[in-house]
Amino acid sequence: MADLAYSSRTFWDKLSAFCKSAEVPQTIVDTVSAILGEVRQGGGQGVAAALERIDGVKLHPEAFLISREEMKAAVRRLPKGDVQAIKDAVSSVREFHKHALPKSWTAKNAHGATIGERFYPLERVGLYIPRDLVSTVVMTASLAKLAGVKEIVAFTPCGENGKVNDGCLAAMYLSGVTEAYRFGGVMAIGAAAYGTETIRPTLKVYGPGNAFVVEAKRQVFGTVGVDLLPGPSELLVIADDHADPDFVASDLLAQAEHGSGREKIFLVSLSKEKTKAIRTAIREQMKSLPRKDAIKSVLKDGFFSVVVSDYEEAAAVANFVAPEHMELEVDPKQFNKLIKSINTAGAIMQGAWSATALGDFVAGPSHELPTGRSGRHFSGLQISDFMRRSSLVRYTESALGKAAKTVEAFARMEGLEAHGRSVSSRLGGKQ
Repeated sequence: MADLAYSSRTFWDKLSAFCKSAEVPQTIVDTVSAILGEVRQGGGQGVAAALERIDGVKLHPEAFLISREEMKAAVRRLPKGDVQAIKDAVSSVREFHKHALPKSWTAKNAHGATIGERFYPLERVGLYIPRDLVSTVVMTASLAKLAGVKEIVAFTPCGENGKVNDGCLAAMYLSGVTEAYRFGGVMAIGAAAYGTETIRPTLKVYGPGNAFVVEAKRQVFGTVGVDLLPGPSELLVIADDHADPDFVASDLLAQAEHGSGREKIFLVSLSKEKTKAIRTAIREQMKSLPRKDAIKSVLKDGFFSVVVSDYEEAAAVANFVAPEHMELEVDPKQFNKLIKSINTAGAIMQGAWSATALGDFVAGPSHELPTGRSGRHFSGLQISDFMRRSSLVRYTESALGKAAKTVEAFARMEGLEAHGRSVSSRLGGKQ
């Protein structure tokens, strides 16, 4: 796409139209609904039939299970450096998220009653792991384990021979996955939500995926919980005169190479000259990348570039897009100002040395982040998503007396006489 000017009369219309192109077409909605119905009605055989038809993989339901021993064996096969990388990432994720562990608490309210909250880990959760995405295992299972979830169930696609990437298997073992299955796609979401003859349903489903997987999560919501609806990767870079064109280009290309063809990359530059230099760097670096065909597709249909006149305009664009990842390739003096102004980004990488790939693999925050402008109302995956809370209330006779008039007033206003009597009868007219 050509570089647009923020001041252009049609800028906001074009930006809005570009972002809307990520909306799910009705054909995907209908296809997903049919597959989910197949799984719900047919159980394991329904999964097997859809798996063969869609992925060309012939598996009997008895072969779906990935044993813990198979995961452990993958750890032994994997190069030591790769095993250490997984361990490092698990450690970083746990270190980051332990600071956000919810804590139960109690206090006294104005009536003198004891109030509080109690947090519980979910008993059984389902993790969707896209094919070969070792890091997604770490970014989901590590949080579940830290939260205290007892049953952590992973689903991931396999090859035609039924094999799963050794890195994924090893990460499952090292991250705390207790149960896993070698199939993915809509079938995995259906099995996690409805269960089969041999797979017990989970309480909540997590993980990123393609448009079909995201739509499946949308459709099973209510039957099970879902974390958020993360689709194809997004990156928005704000670049001023301090930005290194090679750094910016490398990060834009990194997010474009995922391969779905639906990725979105945004360049918000404070000068035409900087934009030109970044585009030149993109062309040069792309020549040596193995996934150049996938990248070219994203650059053609999923690249939005705008030139703004100041940081306020840059923040306005970022808040509208609500990007999954955002990089501030700007004068460090502007970090705090922009962080305060931009309140919709999933993750904010600050400065030239904070490549988005760090957040993808090892920085600590989960890389499962909101996409498709859902960052306006969703946050990235966090430890509390693997827990639920109960509120606690304990009144004494004295505290009840102090609250009675308020309860009875609301009961009158809402025409709920039994509500009022449930309090007054306890007090026997003492209030």
